[in-house]
Amino acid sequence: MKPLQAIGMGLVVVALAARAVGVDLLPDPLGWGLVLYGVNRLAVLPRRSTVAAVVAAALLVSVVLWLPGVDGWLADRDDSLLWAASLPQVAAVAVLTGSLGAAAADAGDRGAARWLSWARTLTVVAGALPVLVLATGTASVGVMLLVGLVALVLALVLAFRYSGRPWAASRAAAPAAAPVPATGSPDPDSRP
Repeated sequence: MKPLQAIGMGLVVVALAARAVGVDLLPDPLGWGLVLYGVNRLAVLPRRSTVAAVVAAALLVSVVLWLPGVDGWLADRDDSLLWAASLPQVAAVAVLTGSLGAAAADAGDRGAARWLSWARTLTVVAGALPVLVLATGTASVGVMLLVGLVALVLALVLAFRYSGRPWAASRAAAPAAAPVPATGSPDPDSRP
């Protein structure tokens, strides 16, 4: 599986929910684990350690939120608590799409860089929109949820779409250094 395919599949698992007996059968921690796996397999990723740290934070928060009743308990206390608990996941998508956009731009893939920039911007808007909804009530909750869903779907579609691009290659597929000859000498013509 290509790194961006793993990231895309992880975001699919995060986006979907299949609840039975109060438990999500498609656990978000599994999705974030796939995203982290893909991030670590990419040959080139600007700010890899930052991206990996933010995705790992999203993974840890998703483990807590996956436990039965936690999200309901937060929502019962205050909607802003549930929003605050989702921020690491929103940040992970924003940082990831921003870093992928930088990788695409560095490789000269302007179209991909532009789309990934849109995905990052839309994700940031989706993360900030609840502040307006919860504080002022000027926008509807439906619009807020729609923007968040569109941002996540755009990020996962772009991950699949660009998975075959050269800048999205895995570390294993990246060109390796020239092999050292079996004699142990870097130059076969050199004599001791």
